[in-house]
Amino acid sequence: MPELPEVETVRRGLEPALVGAHFSEVRLARPNLRFPLPPDFAARLTGRRVEALSRRAKYLIADLSSGEALIMHLGMSGRFDVTLPDGRQVSPGDFYLEGALGQSKHDHVIFGLSNGARVTYNDVRRFGFMDLVSSADLATCRHFAGMGIEPLGNELSGETVARLFAGKRTPLKAALLDQRLIAGLGNIYVCEALHRARLHPEAPAGSLADAAGRPTKAAGRLATVIRDVLTEAVAAGGSTLRDYAHTDGSKGEFQNTFRVYDREGLACTARGCRGVVRRLVQGGRSTFFCETCQPRA
Repeated sequence: MPELPEVETVRRGLEPALVGAHFSEVRLARPNLRFPLPPDFAARLTGRRVEALSRRAKYLIADLSSGEALIMHLGMSGRFDVTLPDGRQVSPGDFYLEGALGQSKHDHVIFGLSNGARVTYNDVRRFGFMDLVSSADLATCRHFAGMGIEPLGNELSGETVARLFAGKRTPLKAALLDQRLIAGLGNIYVCEALHRARLHPEAPAGSLADAAGRPTKAAGRLATVIRDVLTEAVAAGGSTLRDYAHTDGSKGEFQNTFRVYDREGLACTARGCRGVVRRLVQGGRSTFFCETCQPRA
C-alpha cells in the first residue's frame, strides 16, 4: 500500500492540473470503488472549482467551491493519470499491478477540467475510494475523527512522542503504526526510522518516556529521524516496489537508499557496523532491523 511519501508525490503532481480549475465533466464507469460512491457524486462535483489540494495522512483532500471536500484514497493499486491540454502527461506517481498499466477497463472515474486537462482514476483492485463531506465537518468525519498528528507537521517532537507513548507496553513498531497516535506512517518508513534511531522494534513504546513522563534522548532522536526519512523519501519521489511507478515511466528512488527494509540477510549499511539485517513478523507484517545497531534494551 502506498505510504505517506508516495501519496504526497501524487498530491504534488495533481496540484497543477486541479487547483484553480472547475470540474467541467465527471464520468463514472461504475457506481462504486471499495465503497459506493456518494449520492449524486458527478452532479455535486460538476461546475465546482478546486480551491486547494492537501494531504492528511495517506488521504488526498480537494477543497471545493461548494463548501464540500473531495476525499480520495488510493488503496493498494489506485493511481491517477493526468493528461494536459497539449497531450503531455504529468507524473503525480501511480500505483499499479505489473502488466496493468494502460488497461482502460480499470479506468473508473474520469474528471474533465475547465483548463483542458483530464484526470483519470485507475484502480485494478478497487481498494481505493472517494467521498464527499462538508469542509466544516472534515476533522470530525468518519475518515479523520480520532486520527493522530501529522509526522511532517510542527507537532512531532520528542516531547510529543513521550506524551503519546508514556505508559504503553505496546511494541514500539506497533505504536508507530497506530494511526490514532501518529498518522500516515507505514511499514517501510517505520523500519527505516527505527534503524536510524537505533531502537529495537520490539522495545516497549513507553520506554521513550521517563518515570516523570519526560522524553528520553531516544524520543527526541526518533522524532528527528522520522521527519528526516519522510522528507528524503518525498524528495526522492517515494519508493518504487512492485506496484509503484510514475506515469511517465520514471520511478521513485528512495528504495535505492533503504538501510534495512527488504534487506534480510544482507550486511547492515550503518558506518562501522558489522551486523546483518534480520526479519521478524509483527502484527502480520515483516519488520527489518539490525540486531547490532538496534539492540534490545
